[in-house]
Amino acid sequence: MRPRIWIAVVAALGLAALAAAQTPTTFGIGRPATPSEIAAWDIDVGPDGVGLPPGRGTAGDGAPIFAAKCAGCHGKTGKEGPNDVLVGRIPNDEFTFARDPKAPKTIGSYWPYATTVFDYIRRAMPPDKPGSLKDEEVYNLTAFLLAQNELIAQDAVIDATSLPKVKMPARDHFKPDTRKEPSGASGRAGRPGKSDPPR
Repeated sequence: MRPRIWIAVVAALGLAALAAAQTPTTFGIGRPATPSEIAAWDIDVGPDGVGLPPGRGTAGDGAPIFAAKCAGCHGKTGKEGPNDVLVGRIPNDEFTFARDPKAPKTIGSYWPYATTVFDYIRRAMPPDKPGSLKDEEVYNLTAFLLAQNELIAQDAVIDATSLPKVKMPARDHFKPDTRKEPSGASGRAGRPGKSDPPR
């Protein structure tokens, strides 16, 4: 019986080595991305505002864009849904999420950085055409949502300089990821706090 087991083990190892030797290093499909293709996707914005494009926006200019492109999912004022509620604050800006899992995670109550609002809208909205908004539209929508959440004045102008300075009520409840990317890794090494918005 023992010789049969050894024969089976040797045969299995031989087949595994043969399969590994025949596995191609590439599969002959696709191609490396060009620098311009990578640049088109490399549009993340950090909490410090690094990556924000030129441009400006106001709540007044954002209101009609929100009505046309966002209200169908988030409601007329950002409070009605049917998808995520974007507008609303918890009294005294308390951070009750550990005690109350039903507390609304709105931009005004839960998001730690105003730059994350810009970044998320720019990359992911609207859901049927993500990335289709012009930078000016994103600045205007961001200003509209920040003003609706009473985080900036209705007549405030936001841009790459002023947006990172907006103090979000939840900021101190989140800690940026300060790990460095290993050398040779894709992306921009040393970008602290790079993350998708809290959900």
